[in-house]
Amino acid sequence: MSKFHVKKGDKVLILTGKDKGKKGKILQVFPKKERAIVEGINLMKKHTRPTQKSQQGGIVEREGTICISNVQIICPNCGVATKTGNCEMDKGKVRVCKKCKQDIDK
Repeated sequence: MSKFHVKKGDKVLILTGKDKGKKGKILQVFPKKERAIVEGINLMKKHTRPTQKSQQGGIVEREGTICISNVQIICPNCGVATKTGNCEMDKGKVRVCKKCKQDIDK
């Protein structure tokens, strides 16, 4: 399994697709598929049938997955979309913003 530049809870900028330029928070990451679910991005409609759990069926909007290569992390310190690097610090290996050189994993 490979590691990625984003984690659950990171704020990201969408680089391509119909939601290009939008910002959102990562809700879930799927490392094997190299995809992530971002809050409010790539909304799709799912037709549901009435069940005992949800008495009323209908059309439900939910987030679809987006490729990890199409998102870029927004640095919490400088507030700019940036690439990340790795650096050894006293608390171990952490992600670092390439623009402001600050620790992202606080």
